[in-house]
Amino acid sequence: MGAGGPGLGQDRHRQLTAFRLRSTRRPRARYGGPAEADFGIDLRASELQGRAPRANKPSVRPRWGHNNAMAQGTVQVTHAGTSRWRRRTGEYTSLAAALEAAADGDVLTIAPGTYRENLVVQRAVTLRGPEGSPGSVRIAPVDGVPLTVRASAVVQDLHVEGQDAAVPALLVEEGAPELTDVRVVTRSAAGIEVRGSARPTVRRCTVDNPAGIGIAVVDGGGGVFEDCEVVAAGQAGVAVRGGAHPRLERCRVHHASGSGLTATGENSALEAVGCEVYEVRGSGVQITGRATAHLTDCDVHRTTADGVTLDTDAVLTLADCRIHDIPENAVDLRSRSVLTLTRTSVRQFGRNGLSVWDPGTRVDANQCEIFDSTGDYPAVWVSDGATAVLDSCRVHDVPDALFVLDRGSRADVVDSDLSQVRNTAVSVSDGATAQLDDCRIRDAATGAWFRDHGSGGTLNNCTLDGTQTGVIVTKGADPTIERCTVDSPAEAGFYVSAGGRGSFLNCRVRGSGGYGFHVLDGCRTTLRKCRTERCARGGYEFADGGPDAESGAGPVVEDCTSDESAGLRMPTAPPEPAVQTAAQSPGLLGAIPGQRTTEQEPLVAAAQPQTPARTSKAVLGELDALVGLESVKREVRALTDMIEVGRRRQQAGLKAASVKRHLVFTGSPGTGKTTVARLYGEILASLGVLDKGHLVEVSRVDLVGEHIGSTAIRTQEAFERARGGVLFIDEAYALSPEDAGRDFGKEAIDTLVKLMEDHRDAVVVIVAGYTAEMERFLSVNPGVASRFSRTITFSDYGPEELLRIVEQQAEEHEYRLAPGAAEALLKYFTAIPKGPAFGNGRTARQTFEAMVERHASRVAQLDEPSTDDLTLLYAEDLPDLT
Repeated sequence: MGAGGPGLGQDRHRQLTAFRLRSTRRPRARYGGPAEADFGIDLRASELQGRAPRANKPSVRPRWGHNNAMAQGTVQVTHAGTSRWRRRTGEYTSLAAALEAAADGDVLTIAPGTYRENLVVQRAVTLRGPEGSPGSVRIAPVDGVPLTVRASAVVQDLHVEGQDAAVPALLVEEGAPELTDVRVVTRSAAGIEVRGSARPTVRRCTVDNPAGIGIAVVDGGGGVFEDCEVVAAGQAGVAVRGGAHPRLERCRVHHASGSGLTATGENSALEAVGCEVYEVRGSGVQITGRATAHLTDCDVHRTTADGVTLDTDAVLTLADCRIHDIPENAVDLRSRSVLTLTRTSVRQFGRNGLSVWDPGTRVDANQCEIFDSTGDYPAVWVSDGATAVLDSCRVHDVPDALFVLDRGSRADVVDSDLSQVRNTAVSVSDGATAQLDDCRIRDAATGAWFRDHGSGGTLNNCTLDGTQTGVIVTKGADPTIERCTVDSPAEAGFYVSAGGRGSFLNCRVRGSGGYGFHVLDGCRTTLRKCRTERCARGGYEFADGGPDAESGAGPVVEDCTSDESAGLRMPTAPPEPAVQTAAQSPGLLGAIPGQRTTEQEPLVAAAQPQTPARTSKAVLGELDALVGLESVKREVRALTDMIEVGRRRQQAGLKAASVKRHLVFTGSPGTGKTTVARLYGEILASLGVLDKGHLVEVSRVDLVGEHIGSTAIRTQEAFERARGGVLFIDEAYALSPEDAGRDFGKEAIDTLVKLMEDHRDAVVVIVAGYTAEMERFLSVNPGVASRFSRTITFSDYGPEELLRIVEQQAEEHEYRLAPGAAEALLKYFTAIPKGPAFGNGRTARQTFEAMVERHASRVAQLDEPSTDDLTLLYAEDLPDLT
């Protein structure tokens, strides 16, 4: 072959001659200008015929036009750049050789056939199959990666097959390539994998990989996937990890054996617009481990597990999405995850529509709709210190609308509708808080039920229409109900019993089938400026407290009225005083500790001594009734005895030993630390050590601000809210992280230590958290450690104690354990894995709930179940160990 002409580099020349190319020289254009040139290469695809390459010298034919028919079994390479050489043609024995010979900008058109090669594209070429013959070019090596792209190439109209379970079928490692109309049918680790600095644009590609992940974007990879489809995946449909951040547009993911879309790991991010996830055996969308995701106009439906799962500091935004036909929880959040929903609908779910768990976990829903439950669970479940905010939302056609339970849990509902609720619209229990503003509750058995001690919140300017009972307050719960109207309740408008409290301000009851306000058992309820109209049995009923009623118990009624036709039955006190009490209540109720009100209470006998909520004996009785915690009970009793004896010595004129009342609680979550802290505050109040005894629970987010100076303000505000009670700091070690640097947590600690010293008798501080972390926290903060008198360790519950919790749950809900069920539960709790996520008391409660669900599935098949059928839980009702 002759030497190359001017403008063709020597390396290029040597490369082409190595493949035995022959060229036809053309004269260059007049005046030295570039002449339009084409560069063609023919490659014989021997694998198509199953024969070895021919040994004879390849033939070379000049091809001067673009429309020449391509020979069967060849790869035609066309060079679109300018060159003094018009054409080079030749035959190659492999695709790899053609790729090696091609330069940036070349177009490789592959003839139909099966190519059993591992291709690596390292130049910005175009690699494509013939037009009009989709799927006719198969890249199908025996093992390894069939196609690797490491450049900004164009790949289109190829069929890629892989058989190696350890590697992907199509790997994109570098550049910004365009992949169009590529079909991947494989049994590989991943159908398409994007990693590192690669930023491909993938259009109209499909992946069928029943052995592994459909599309994996890992290790910082990115790119855009448009109109793509994962038709089968043995694991996740689309998996994002290692700081990757792809965008999916109008993609479909279905028939995956794992989650449909999953993102995990810090800095990993997934964005999906107009996508659909369905028919997957795991969760539809799973975001974990500090990953983030944003879904817009997406559908998630027909999953086997939860629709959407968030765990461990995950962040997800759903806008204009639809989640439906989910047998489990439509959305489940845990471990400090944050979810924002806007204009999103959740329907046809088997368990909870929104399930929110753990301190720091939060969901904000705006203009959303949750409806049409297919199970027997609350539509929105908030527990274990989580927070939910519903703004302008609708919840309807569900068994229960909103359940908030556990100390520290909170729900804020604004301008929302709760309707067509078969049982309770709002239930608040176990020390939780709910606040409803400008809401409408319609067609529910119970509008709102504040169930037990420490539970409370506010209903402000709400209407309750068509309920059996508007609001129920029981067992020491203490909500504030302001400017609320209950219309046409079948029974009572407001019902208070079993030691319930509550303040009712400017409330109305109209058209009740029973009483307007029905207060039993001498409950310490406050009614101000309330009115009833057309109540069938009477506007107000204050039943006797009975022989066990405490002295001074009974409601406080002020400026309340009723229409005459309803038969107003007010207490028989003179009308002149500003405060009226029920006739059977000789004393006046003092201010209720920790209660949120919008009015001052100067008229309620301020000069009289405050009566404690309960005696120390009663509170210690509740402590003793808790399952397990024997060492904790001994510690609290010993401390209580020291305080009590010290108080009596002072009364006798003797010196009393100084007792440091601040405590450290260590142990796993779910072992009762918050409950014991609440009882400890009540005990100190009953002994006169604290003025109120209420509990204010905070964590790092409540104390540490975003800029210098704000932390001290936040800490002072929290301390002030706890004045007269207990300040409970959960996960206190988070204020002093190991890699603190310039962290503002130290400012919170310093402020707290000073406040504890300056106001040593005003507030009791309890810091709590995992045992090892709290030991580190105290060791690096001697100023804090010196303020605490003792550490109380909360041990994990044993199998027998977990069994007792289940038995208590069963008794409370009117179930019984059948013979053999208790023994099966013991074995179950012995065998259940007890890793970091083990929930202790929560695990017992979840086990009971699972048994009730299985019981319901079994009994629902009986035509005429007996009482035993309806109440007995059997060993086979236990959930399977996972």
